[in-house]
Amino acid sequence: MITSLINENLMCLDLKVTSKDDVFDTLSEFLLREGKISDKAQFVADLQAREAQGSTGFEDGIAIPHAKSKAVVEPAVAIGICREGIDYGSEDGLPSKLFFMIASPDGGADHHIEVLAELSSKLIEDGFVDALLAAKTAKEALVLLLEEKPADVAQESAAEVANKGFLIGVTGCPAGVAHTYLAAESLEKAAAELGYEIKVETNGSIGVKNSPSAEEIARADAIIVACDKQVDMNRFAGKKLIKSGVKEPIKRGKQMIENALQAPAYQAQAGGEGDQAPAQKTKATSALYTYLMNGVSYMIPFVVTGGLLIALSLAIGGVPTEQGMQIPEGSFWQPVLDVGVVAFTLMIPILAGYIAYAVGDRPALAPGLIGGWIANNGSFYGSEVGTGFIGAIIAGLLVGYFIRWVTSLNYPKVMQPLVPIIIAPLSGTFFIAVIFITLIGAPVAGMIDSMNAMLVNMSGGNIIILGMILGAMSGFDMGGPVNKVAFLFGVGMIASGQTQFMGALACAFPVPPLAMWMSTVIGRKMGLFDPTEIEAGKAAGAMGFVGIGEGAIPFAVRDPLTVIPANVIGSMVACVMAFLFGITNTVAHGGPIVALLGAMNKPVIAVMCMIVGAVVTCLITVTLKKYRLVKSQAAELQVS
Repeated sequence: MITSLINENLMCLDLKVTSKDDVFDTLSEFLLREGKISDKAQFVADLQAREAQGSTGFEDGIAIPHAKSKAVVEPAVAIGICREGIDYGSEDGLPSKLFFMIASPDGGADHHIEVLAELSSKLIEDGFVDALLAAKTAKEALVLLLEEKPADVAQESAAEVANKGFLIGVTGCPAGVAHTYLAAESLEKAAAELGYEIKVETNGSIGVKNSPSAEEIARADAIIVACDKQVDMNRFAGKKLIKSGVKEPIKRGKQMIENALQAPAYQAQAGGEGDQAPAQKTKATSALYTYLMNGVSYMIPFVVTGGLLIALSLAIGGVPTEQGMQIPEGSFWQPVLDVGVVAFTLMIPILAGYIAYAVGDRPALAPGLIGGWIANNGSFYGSEVGTGFIGAIIAGLLVGYFIRWVTSLNYPKVMQPLVPIIIAPLSGTFFIAVIFITLIGAPVAGMIDSMNAMLVNMSGGNIIILGMILGAMSGFDMGGPVNKVAFLFGVGMIASGQTQFMGALACAFPVPPLAMWMSTVIGRKMGLFDPTEIEAGKAAGAMGFVGIGEGAIPFAVRDPLTVIPANVIGSMVACVMAFLFGITNTVAHGGPIVALLGAMNKPVIAVMCMIVGAVVTCLITVTLKKYRLVKSQAAELQVS
């Protein structure tokens, strides 16, 4: 495929660029000159739209920007080399030097995916990247790209004598692009060198390809699952299996195969993730993290879409009132706000549903979504507020494990087809509804009443202590019950003419999302955040501007032990400072937007309090993440 898409005129071995935008502009110009695209501006816009979904910068100085675009006349690949390297937002935080820009016609075949798959076989060749970077002319570089691998003959010979057995691999990354195919190619190469036949299923952005049949699974000697997304594991029950992230086999393919051949049989219902490592605590933690990340990955588009629509509508069309930021009746921005609220409302059920799906597979999805809705709607259990994202996590895990148990039971043959479509979803829904309404709901309602009574009793006490408590509550669960109790207390105080409480809370509410935005800006070069978190950070910044604390939820779910304490401390700082400076607020809302629209008595000082709190949270977050990253790398180095 790639041989027909590149030529010497589409290659530049001495790019003079200093940024990602420069790379897009320069390589797009090559495509335009060669007649591969008709509209450079449109193609660049489509490249940037793809980049917004997740960075196309990978490890080892390689970046693969790509897009399907109406501006593409003919599929092509432009290649550039920047000797100095640029900050492209790569996963390892290092400069990118080698760029493959893939142009694919909109509505046509998935040329970009096919080229990515073909490039994978080149990029994992020993010395290929170094040789390409060392090329002196475009002709020399073209020869390197088009020549057959020297090892092909040896690999074909190895394949011919691949009589040691048969293996199955499964690869997939959240974006479904380069890592999926790099890992697959690496496993195929390693298996051939070890004398094994292998079939690798790829879970890419164009769907699942090359899936093994039941007969192939039955004769497989071992299974290697290198995947960062949810796949059907039950089909591998009883087979030797090892599971890892998608990056693992790219550099350690042979070792993974050898480990898989020594692994115990995978127990679908009992083992969960199937990696029977000696350290049970590590295995359980890894499985839990995988479940949470599955929920987060599906939740983020709802957070970003809903949050940005709400932020945009309030920032442009909103006006401060006693009831909070309101959009005038009949305004164009009201339906924009309404759509944003719909997306935001779905956020918590989606989180619960896909956590449940990760644990209990497809039968758990419907009851998980329903459980998330119940968790987030306090009216089901007599509470003014729902349990927020913490309740969603609880609901998702409870449903997932319950469904896993239900599906593991021995049913008569005639009932087995009904289990995934009726028995499991119906029993799971009934189970989570009863749990939340009878067991979880009453304690939550009682807790809310107790916290509200405590705040009322303290309202005339020491403002520093009260500020610390209100700040901690506002930063703890970002829209959850604890946060909402603090908010409702502030609203009640406005009604009684005491606006200083809402003034302090208005400074604390935006701290978590603003801090997460700051953290991603600082931490991206340190490799502390992945591309999806960086994009979520941008949305969090916009949400923080209009006082929407939920923008920080994805970060709290991913890394609660770091993010929640940091949010609490930063929000406490902002809240105490606001009390000390005498900040007041006459509307039931927070964030810089409220100060800038004149609802706060000292807008400049109020914004300063928000910024200081956000900086404190940001510094704590980045420091803790950096410490844990260094510690993890040291542990990996010791193991290696």
